[in-house]
Amino acid sequence: MLDHRVFLNDPDSVFAGLRRRGISPELLQKLVDLADRRRQAIQQAESLRYEQNQATAEMQQIAKSGDSQAVANSREQLKSLKAKIKDAQEAQNAAEQALEEAMLHVPNLPQASVPDGADESANKTERVVGEIPNFSFSAKPHWEIAESLGLVSFEQASKISGARFAVYRDAGARLERALIAFMLDVAREHGYTEIAPPLLVKSTAMVGAGQYPKFVGESFETLDSEFVLIPTSEVPLVNLHSDEILAEAQLPLRYTAFTPCFRREAGAAGKDTRGLIRQHQFNKVELVSITTPEQSEAEHERLTRDAEEILNRLELPYRVVSLCAGDLGFSSTKTYDLEVWLPGQNTYREISSCSNCGDFQARRAQIRFKPSDNKQKAKLVHTLNGSALAVGRTFVAICENYQQKDGSVVIPKALVPYFGAEYISRS
Repeated sequence: MLDHRVFLNDPDSVFAGLRRRGISPELLQKLVDLADRRRQAIQQAESLRYEQNQATAEMQQIAKSGDSQAVANSREQLKSLKAKIKDAQEAQNAAEQALEEAMLHVPNLPQASVPDGADESANKTERVVGEIPNFSFSAKPHWEIAESLGLVSFEQASKISGARFAVYRDAGARLERALIAFMLDVAREHGYTEIAPPLLVKSTAMVGAGQYPKFVGESFETLDSEFVLIPTSEVPLVNLHSDEILAEAQLPLRYTAFTPCFRREAGAAGKDTRGLIRQHQFNKVELVSITTPEQSEAEHERLTRDAEEILNRLELPYRVVSLCAGDLGFSSTKTYDLEVWLPGQNTYREISSCSNCGDFQARRAQIRFKPSDNKQKAKLVHTLNGSALAVGRTFVAICENYQQKDGSVVIPKALVPYFGAEYISRS
């Protein structure tokens, strides 16, 4: 959530940032109207309180005169003012609540270093890493490879659950498990504490992470709506310290978690209908960092390098892309996407998003820290997150980049100790 004080005291700077993100003029005007309504309600309440103070002082003077009728009239005036103040306070509370609810739908502001642009076509490539494989044969997409080797069954998944699900089988299931263990070990090497969080969270946790109310209806909820299946483990990891004041010496706190993730993919009709790229249920290893505002940008670069390390060890070609303002996620103030090369599709595809959310999530979840000098008030932390990596998409990248002419798939060297074999073949 954005800082109300900045919005109310310097709305032009907020609106400039929101315009960069392509926010509609209608929403901006709604915020202006709600802010004006709040300001008028506050002024009205303060004016009535001033009038009440004046009337109280006058009644004290009247009481000294001994004029009982004048005293009675003064009391009636105070009684009337008290009722008006109550109504004005209720109007102020309603105005503040309306503004608060509207602000929950407002995305984070982009950093100055974020490229301008309306969509992914304006994203900026920061670096390209690794060599794209040059096959002597026509590269196949992962769904053909996986089904040919018996690694995945989309047909069985469809019978059980419907579209956008997969059943991993035999070597495919072992490869998925090997990737999870490998990713968690690399994260632990880089100082992340492993967490096994709940998969069901309360809606307050979704609000704290910036998922609700903006994305209500895009997650899977229980029938009584008491719990939500997590769309990413970022949600429970960010909320580990909600409503807490941490000591500055504790920071940064770095967490990693493997979890299944659940998404309706409501806005993805017709996109990536084949294969493992866009599923309702998928596995992911997440990185989350909680740090001070002063270390936020450096921590973002570090977290991104930590996610890249997994791609480097697996020797997968990829590029790092800085998202433009119009392509940023709702809670992000700056994002680097890691895009892995997929030869079977002849394109780069996102495999991780590493985002700095600034104090946006911390303000919602009320996560603060006490500066070490003990002279300053508690401040909001900054939160960061990134996939390290999306396991299914890494599975896809290995199948396509390590495919062989005979239909087999070579296992990356770094993964062999986890998988227990050097290749997967039809036999």
